[in-house]
Amino acid sequence: MHASSAQLQDHPRLATAVSHLEDLIGFDTTSAHSNLEIIAYLKRYFDELGMETTVLYDKSGEKANLISCIGPKDVPGIVLSGHTDVVPANPERWTSDPFRLEQRGHRLFGRGSCDMKGFAACVMAAAPALIQGPLKRPFYFCFSHDEEVGCIGAPAIAKHLAGLEVPPGLAIIGEPSEMHLINGQKGKIAMQVTVRGEGGHSSFAPQHVNAVEYASRIIAMISERSRRYEREGPFDHDFSVPHATALATLINGGVATNVTPDTCEFVFELRSIDQQAAWGDMRALIDEVEASLLPEMRNASTVAGIEWQERFSYPAMDDATDSELFKLLEPILPPRGGKVSYGSEGGVFEIDGGIPSVIIGPGSIRQAHKPDEFIEIDQLTRCLEFFDTLGGWMTHG
Repeated sequence: MHASSAQLQDHPRLATAVSHLEDLIGFDTTSAHSNLEIIAYLKRYFDELGMETTVLYDKSGEKANLISCIGPKDVPGIVLSGHTDVVPANPERWTSDPFRLEQRGHRLFGRGSCDMKGFAACVMAAAPALIQGPLKRPFYFCFSHDEEVGCIGAPAIAKHLAGLEVPPGLAIIGEPSEMHLINGQKGKIAMQVTVRGEGGHSSFAPQHVNAVEYASRIIAMISERSRRYEREGPFDHDFSVPHATALATLINGGVATNVTPDTCEFVFELRSIDQQAAWGDMRALIDEVEASLLPEMRNASTVAGIEWQERFSYPAMDDATDSELFKLLEPILPPRGGKVSYGSEGGVFEIDGGIPSVIIGPGSIRQAHKPDEFIEIDQLTRCLEFFDTLGGWMTHG
């Protein structure tokens, strides 16, 4: 995979970044799979650069995080953080192989190209220059597992960094932000709901408790709460969607067209702009649903009920602009782009690690999670240029 000669003139390490991106996309790191091969690839590379690397395995031994660091350890450093996993890719909906990088004009296509292996490729390409001494502060290159399914790997990294004698002073999360500075993100709670009714032959439907019907009524209440957020707030207009949102995302129920379903499961999410209010809002929703529907359901059947189980949650990322290291770095940081509704490990670094965080990364979030995901080559160039500036600041202050 080669960018054109004209494009390669944009930055001396662009060809190296594209080569790394090709390798990274070649690993099918869909969250359901192990990420050990890509972690081994990253570890070998950073080991060869003389960096100190740490691998943190999960309980299964099939997933791992990587931390590579270099520089003095007696002053707060900077984290460059990305995740190794990607969302599923259905090849039938892609024009090209999702796990093989393909260039079309000024775009590089492949699953994870913008979310967020493009950032990882730039870190790898820039690393030899970034770590040239003498560094006045340390770098921590961090790559986590299972971000796409709830930031599952990031807490171990955050806690490891927090346990250092001098923890990092700022984390830069490489989620796609078109290389704008993002200083806030929403938190998320994903909840699984199991509605249990009482079924039978559908010709006797009035005598049953239809789990699918009651699930649909709960989903309608979730939708109404989301519309209430849209009408009443609270609002923060720095976000692209300036209020909380709630919606159902997965559903499964029923066994046949002539059977009243006795079970229906669905998943919904709540994205909140107010971290302190998130669980209070969730509890209020659950109470509202149960007060409205449970008496009716149990009047018809004693076995009917509603079960709630948290799938995962991650915290919001607050504004880091008042932190000491941010203020020192601010003159070299990209223009601000407000706050974002999508999630990242930034909130985890703040809550579990006490490390203020911002998002700065190449690519557009509008391309993430789609068939034919791509990143503009210019975005890689801009990321590399930012790393050049950051490296200069870390060596010269």
